[in-house]
Amino acid sequence: MARQERAVRTRQTLVDAAASEFDRSGYHGTSLNRVCRAAGITMGALTFHFSAKDELADEVQSQGQLITRQALDGLPERSAPALHRAIDLTLELARLLEAEPVVRSAARLSRERPDRDLAWSAAWLTNVQDLFDQAYHDGQLHSAVRPASLTALSLYLMSGIESQARADHESPDAEPELSAVEQLRQIWGVVQFGICGPPGTGC
Repeated sequence: MARQERAVRTRQTLVDAAASEFDRSGYHGTSLNRVCRAAGITMGALTFHFSAKDELADEVQSQGQLITRQALDGLPERSAPALHRAIDLTLELARLLEAEPVVRSAARLSRERPDRDLAWSAAWLTNVQDLFDQAYHDGQLHSAVRPASLTALSLYLMSGIESQARADHESPDAEPELSAVEQLRQIWGVVQFGICGPPGTGC
């Protein structure tokens, strides 16, 4: 059992180190040697768990998806209008991108390895789309606003938050004026002036 526990810890240490390297340098800029040095683990130990860089990147993306789904499942149940819940969901995504290297890395790898069936957005995009659809059917949105446009906007916003969060982590001494979550909250505040339906619709 002790040997099995050590193997599990070693594997996770490698994944965490790889996530930080992929987040910083991207898939093509990351070597297995650098992952080993960052993890303090030999190349032999790495190849015992992952036979190729592709396998290691797959695991990072899978864990990024899992962390995201678990975080969204853990959001408190609210009786708020669907539009508010959709915005709350994106704020949680922003928090994850800011706080979790594995999530940030999964988002980056999704762009750099589009041929893999492990897109980070698969962990949340349907949830957001369903909430925007509900908001539209509930009359919360202006009649000219389409839910698909808001779903696309969410993708663009997450890409921007990801880039900003990465830049903030690369310059830890430069304290940002606002957190990624607060920046996104303010952006949504501006957006709602243009997308909401008539007063009294719960917008």
